[in-house]
Amino acid sequence: MAYWRLFYHFVWTTKNHEPLLIPDIEPNVYRFLHAEAKKMYVPLFVINGTMDHVHVLAAVRPAVSPADFMKQLKGSSSRFISLEFKRPFEWQEGYGVFSVSEQDVPRVIAYIEHQKQHHAEGNLVDEWGQTHHWNVGPQAAE
Repeated sequence: MAYWRLFYHFVWTTKNHEPLLIPDIEPNVYRFLHAEAKKMYVPLFVINGTMDHVHVLAAVRPAVSPADFMKQLKGSSSRFISLEFKRPFEWQEGYGVFSVSEQDVPRVIAYIEHQKQHHAEGNLVDEWGQTHHWNVGPQAAE
């Protein structure tokens, strides 16, 4: 059996940053996302966000790429929300993903758990909201 310690901080938004994750939907979406991660054997899963975006810290096993993990979470949850709540729902294309050292896991968990407070007070980690020309894909070089 392989030994691994891979932690990723994922961030993604609703389509056009619409405030769609309203209080009556949000806990159900988070439970659904947690259940999807559990199906992929993700042993650590911390989630929180605001009405227009979600943060997740996950220990994703090496057999699952971060891209496949996100594809599963975003695809299945948008379908779930549309069917369960009888309203159209889409996530924005793309996502952010950051590798996290094991020693930083507690700090990232605290950051995610206090998302609403951080946004209310403006205490955000600027780097996690930035996109750099070198990491947005081949179209950036054109």
